[in-house]
Amino acid sequence: MVSGSFMRIVSNCWRPSGEGENSTRQGDSNGRIDGLLWYKDSGHHVSGEFSMAVIQANNLLEDHSQVQSGPMSLVDSGPQGTFIGVYDGHGGPEAARFVNQHLFDNVRKFTSESHGMSASVITKAFLATEEEFLSLVRKQWQTMPQIASVGACCLVGIICSGLLYIANAGDSRVVLGRLEKAYKVVKAVQLSSEHNASLGSVREELRLLHPDDPQIVVLKHKVWRVKGIIQVSRSIGDAYLKKAEFNREPLLAKFRVQEPFSKPILKAEPAITVHKIQPEDQFLIFASDGLWEHLSNQEAVEIVSTSPRNGIARKLIKSALREAAKKREMRYSDLKKIERGVRRHFHDDITVIVVFLHSHLISRGRSRPILSVTGGGDLVGPSTSPFS
Repeated sequence: MVSGSFMRIVSNCWRPSGEGENSTRQGDSNGRIDGLLWYKDSGHHVSGEFSMAVIQANNLLEDHSQVQSGPMSLVDSGPQGTFIGVYDGHGGPEAARFVNQHLFDNVRKFTSESHGMSASVITKAFLATEEEFLSLVRKQWQTMPQIASVGACCLVGIICSGLLYIANAGDSRVVLGRLEKAYKVVKAVQLSSEHNASLGSVREELRLLHPDDPQIVVLKHKVWRVKGIIQVSRSIGDAYLKKAEFNREPLLAKFRVQEPFSKPILKAEPAITVHKIQPEDQFLIFASDGLWEHLSNQEAVEIVSTSPRNGIARKLIKSALREAAKKREMRYSDLKKIERGVRRHFHDDITVIVVFLHSHLISRGRSRPILSVTGGGDLVGPSTSPFS
């Protein structure tokens, strides 16, 4: 059985060496470290292979991620599948870490109760995780009020019974690489919709949901923001924009909304699509928005389709960093020398998970040993968060 939790090891006691470290609980390596880069070049899920990588830019890494493969419910007779999660934190790592620890368990719980996987199950799991985090904010409110301003964009993929469920709340993205046999090329197909105020459709949705608030979206320094504060319109966390009880002191004034509100400004409910996996579907690229800031969908798909599978997530991140360096008219080798914190001025934390699809194995739904891999935490030392 392959199992482990990179995040838990990092949070508690792990230190990387200069040459990279293996972290493992039972059996296979869970990942390696190279400076600010964490990666797992190759692993196996229920119906194929995957590759993961994370690069840190912030003082504390705000991205968390996971691949869970095996039983999707709490009962032995439940479905087998693969769960992929990318959680892009903002304001701090606490919300992303919390989602990483609770969302998959909630999916398994509701799958058991519903006797199968469905869009409804996933929505319930998102909303339950949101309520659990808001409950935690209430408990910490007096001693740690800034926890009310922490949130996470959440992108989830679940491969189960021949179907791919995509659930997104925020601006991370999943792109499918589909083989076009007639032209012998692999085409990029975006499967998720993003919830960012830079998109006209998102601004329109916000205005329809808040018809009495002319300031629901504001153009500030040439960037559209919800209430002039935040770009994303959906997330888990961000309690100060969901519950009026947190929109007051002792929360810092820069996070407080001047006008009172009676219903949540942001939503936690994900947008869900269900895709029947076809033989032409080759692979999926799940990534936080830091990757897509520097690579187009098709550029990323072409890199994956023309490169060896081993280490492909790491290669995508390096390609994005090279583009980031080029935009600043600097060399990639010089960008690599920039320390965390300062590095955020050049690129965001970036998480990439590439999942290869073997449609004949997916449709067969065969059972494999349980796999659990998580990426995240502070790559250069233990976390000081009370939520470790």
